[in-house]
Amino acid sequence: MGFRGVTRYVGGIGIAASMALLPGLSGAAATAITLTSSPVAAMQSVARSCESLTALTLPHTTITAARSVSAGEVPAHCQVSVTSEPSSSSDIKIEVWLPASGWNGKFEAVGNGGWNGTIDRAALAAAVRRGYAAASTDTGHQGAGGPWMQDPEKLIDFGYRAVHEMAAIGKAVVAAYYGSNATRSYFAGCSAGGRQGLKAAQRFPEDFDGIVAGAPAVNTTGRAAFSMWIAQNQHRDEASFIPATKYPAIHDAVLQACDALDGVKDRVIENPRQCRFDPKVLECKGADTAACLTPPQVASARTMYRPVVNPRTQKPIFPGLEYGSEMGWSTFGGPQPFAIGSQMYQYMVFKDPAWDFKTLNFDADMARVDTIEGGAINALDPNLKPFLARGGKLIQYHGWADQQIPSGSSVWYFESVLDAMGGPRSVQDGYRMFMVPGMGHCGGGDGTTSFDMLSALEQWVEQGKAPDRITAAHLTNGVADRTRPLCPYPQAAVYRGSGNTDDAANFVCR
Repeated sequence: MGFRGVTRYVGGIGIAASMALLPGLSGAAATAITLTSSPVAAMQSVARSCESLTALTLPHTTITAARSVSAGEVPAHCQVSVTSEPSSSSDIKIEVWLPASGWNGKFEAVGNGGWNGTIDRAALAAAVRRGYAAASTDTGHQGAGGPWMQDPEKLIDFGYRAVHEMAAIGKAVVAAYYGSNATRSYFAGCSAGGRQGLKAAQRFPEDFDGIVAGAPAVNTTGRAAFSMWIAQNQHRDEASFIPATKYPAIHDAVLQACDALDGVKDRVIENPRQCRFDPKVLECKGADTAACLTPPQVASARTMYRPVVNPRTQKPIFPGLEYGSEMGWSTFGGPQPFAIGSQMYQYMVFKDPAWDFKTLNFDADMARVDTIEGGAINALDPNLKPFLARGGKLIQYHGWADQQIPSGSSVWYFESVLDAMGGPRSVQDGYRMFMVPGMGHCGGGDGTTSFDMLSALEQWVEQGKAPDRITAAHLTNGVADRTRPLCPYPQAAVYRGSGNTDDAANFVCR
């Protein structure tokens, strides 16, 4: 639970109770909390001005700056910069932004993307505009994948510890500044941020009351393997490569085969799992043009949709892309391998920046990856019981047309949770997943990709209103021209058979 005791202490619980909630701290770290054990005195001693927060003492933590920021594009707020060093090689940067007025009483931690080497100030600004006190972390390093991945402690910081530190320290700073604890704590992130949210629910179930986990990189190592599998197939020889000029023809053929399966032709596939499509229908009958695929390209296109499997055990390693994702195939199928996947093997696994992706073995090397990863960066634990048992709420979402993290990985994880916890009824009061038709990675695409998951989560946590459907919109020049309901998986939106097909009211979840 890390520093959760600190936030409770600042809110008025005595020192003995707070120490009991700080497992693993001893010596200087354990005595770094210098506040008096008197609850009244503690309330009187908390910082009231932004700049005075530099005097706040927390275990293995240095507050490096605290400054007031005048209103502009972001409401007036206090910005606090923190360095946390929970291990010998940790150097975790955290920023906490605190509204100077109009605080909604709540705390929001925001997620990262990619290999997470930055503070997400845009997300912090968005949270402050909503009235939240908010925190972000660089997860313990700067930049993308690199030599830092060879340090086991930094890998743990990236995998889960930095987010846990951010939650605990952020709550402590909030309590010190406002003189009271946040009434609710939330996490919201997409991509790597989605993985961070799931990891928090799995490993630190008391850190957040509610979590939005979008397009989570739940199986980071599996996604890296898939990216190398696609690269090997696309670059087996010059003839196997599919140029981006052919993506529209493939996408149009998929839509021709599957768009109308939901009863509405709108260039969006509601449920790709119902689609049946073979790229062979595009095989060139004569000259090679942008409208057809050569036989080697047909084989490569088929590979894009298929899971990568261990050639010896035939065990699936990671799912393929879904039908409808074709316009984004350059992410995995471009001239160079997917950088996030390559960096994992170059630095974390083989410790060789010149490593050749064509040498990857999808049997022997997978065991090596698992040993090195050691549960740090994947978020595959299906046991959400502690999080759900304390009343935690988790909304996961994923675009069916995601071109960077195949959406089947979310389906695999969701189904593993159901298997581990006894079926849908065991989790529906606290965990729901929404698949977004036609949406790419964390947004974009032809579907209704504008929605507000955080508001839905707030209603669930604070009012007990479970999200049976979430209205989403398609925007053109910032104006909504189509709405659809997003439905809890495995339900999908079905047209009622009458009324405007651009109006969510004419669709049901079933």
